[in-house]
Parts: sequence; C-alpha cells; structure tokens
Amino acid sequence: MLTPRSGPQLWYGPEMAARQDWVRPLTTAEIAALEAAVARLDATGIDIAAIGPQHLREPALQPLVEEIRAATLHGRGFILVRGVPVQRWTVRQCALAYFGLGTLLGEPVSQNAMGHILGHVKDIGADYARPEHRGYQTAARLPYHCDSSDLVGLLCLKPAKAGGKSSIVSSWALFNEMLRRHPDLLAELLAPVYRDRRGEVPDGAEPWYAVPVFSPMPEGGLVATYVRSAMRKAQRFPEVPRTTPALEAACDALDALAEDPAIHLDMDFRPGDMQFVSNHWIMHSRTAYEDFPDPADRRHLFRLWLACADGPALPEAYTAAWQGATARGRPAGIRVPGVPLSAPLDGGW
Repeated sequence: MLTPRSGPQLWYGPEMAARQDWVRPLTTAEIAALEAAVARLDATGIDIAAIGPQHLREPALQPLVEEIRAATLHGRGFILVRGVPVQRWTVRQCALAYFGLGTLLGEPVSQNAMGHILGHVKDIGADYARPEHRGYQTAARLPYHCDSSDLVGLLCLKPAKAGGKSSIVSSWALFNEMLRRHPDLLAELLAPVYRDRRGEVPDGAEPWYAVPVFSPMPEGGLVATYVRSAMRKAQRFPEVPRTTPALEAACDALDALAEDPAIHLDMDFRPGDMQFVSNHWIMHSRTAYEDFPDPADRRHLFRLWLACADGPALPEAYTAAWQGATARGRPAGIRVPGVPLSAPLDGGW
C-alpha cells in the first residue's frame, strides 16, 4: 500500500520562500580562496575538461562543498550559493571556478550528443517543438522536468532583461499530493513511461526508453524523473505504445500541481548565483524570458550535470534502460559512441 512520504525532501514553496535559509552567501575567505585557485589554474593554461577534484581542493572551500553536498544529496535537495565574482572574471576564469567546484561534488557527465560536460544555457534560436532541439537553447518557458544526472548545477553569468525565473518543486510533495488528490491516476506514473532520446542514443540502445515517473524506494524513500516533452516526442516511433487517456490525465494533474504557487518555489538569478539541485527529489522549470538586444548582454548560464558517488539509491532502470552508469554506478548523463568529452567556453555552436 502506498503511503505519503516524509523527510527533509518534502517541502512546499511558500514555506521555503519565507525561510530563505537555502540562500548561502559566499564568505570573504571563500571568495579569496576561489580567486587564488582561479589565478593559479588560469596561469597553467589547463583545459577546463581536464580539471579534477585535486585542482580546487582548498581547505577554505571544504565547508562550502560539504554544505552543498548535505543540502542536495542528503537534505531538501537544493541550494543557492550567492556571490561568485563573475563580473570581474573572464568567461574562462568563471568556468575554472565553477567546473572546479563541481568536481568536488561529483563527476561531470555529458549533457548532450556533443559530449559537453560544461553546458551553456543560452537562446540560440532553437525550436523547442523539434525533437532534436533542446529547451535550454531557447528563450521559451520550460515545463517542470528532471535532467539525466544526480545533480544539476547552474552558474548565472548574465541574467535576462526580463523573466527567466527558476522554479523548483519537491517531487515528494507532488507524490503526496497525487496520492491525496488523484490516487486513481497515480498508478499511471508508477509504471514505466516511454521517452524520446532526442537523437542522443547510447551504444546499443533504442532511440527511446521507458522509466517510471515515480519510484518509491525501501524505507520510505522516493525518486522521480519526469520530462513530458520527451514523452510526447516518443510518440513519433511506431513501436512505442500509444499514450493512453489515463496517462495524459495523470500528467495533466501532475503539471497542474507543479504549477501551483502553493507547492513550487520561484527564484531570480543574479550574476554570480550558483544553484545546485537534485534531479531525483526536485523537478525544475524556467519561465520564458526576454533577452537584451546586444548579444554581449544576453542571458547566459553555465550548466553542470554531476554524478555523485554518495547519491541516493536508485532503481536499476536509471542506469540500465535509461542512461547507463559511470564507473561508480551513477547515472552517466548522455553518452553517444565515439564522442569525446569536452568543455567548450562558447557552447560549441
């Protein structure tokens, strides 16, 4: 019998908005340690993709790293770190700091078919309606979804002229609300649902896969993954079962719950904000945005997908049917045969 979830991963937006303890300003000592590490690394000419945890293991930064890890992997599932001095750094220096910090949390994994382990969230005029295009390449509103890693991180280099709010919601709250309000539809989200790989196909895999939205775990845990746009796009494959009215109704109900201001949390990004979110306990979204006319001023975020050795236990489908696993058995992001990993500073477009 299904029962409501309880624990630090269960929260509601208004409660979090009132608390604000999820906003973690960098200290003067931490900024100084970051700047010293960046200057040292920049002078070596090291490639961003070659950076490992040994390169930024500064004693002054360890409390910050442990706080991020505790919040995202063992607590509420998210944190906003504020104050990275991006406005006085070059793009490369920002990448050195951000990527280096990320490696202290987990292994950066590929985010797309090009093997990018440093991603760029930027409007390049892509069409979100096309199966091979990705939402982060547009200025469109992104529905609530999860990415293909343990953690997703964002560093804001430049915000939008207007809009572009980050919205997150507790998957545990959504599960509880589905159980309370729509118990007849919840079963649809506990069975595997089919999703399009959007042309990013691992070796030996089909161009689609199936994984449940909600996976209750032993001892009262829960993990979730949801990308409704990929579910819709999977319908282009004739061998994929047709979406049923019951599944559509369940997704409609889930989307409505996530959009409810009484459940989700909105936040603005300032330059130098780093957001880290658990993909297993949080669904995230973004409002549509208007950009500045000058390309040099347009909204630009770095993105990391991190595979974390101390991430939560996951169903076998997460690494078997879906993504494949890293050497440590964690979700491996999007790996395409023969594509080397890279960390382009310009997005690689």
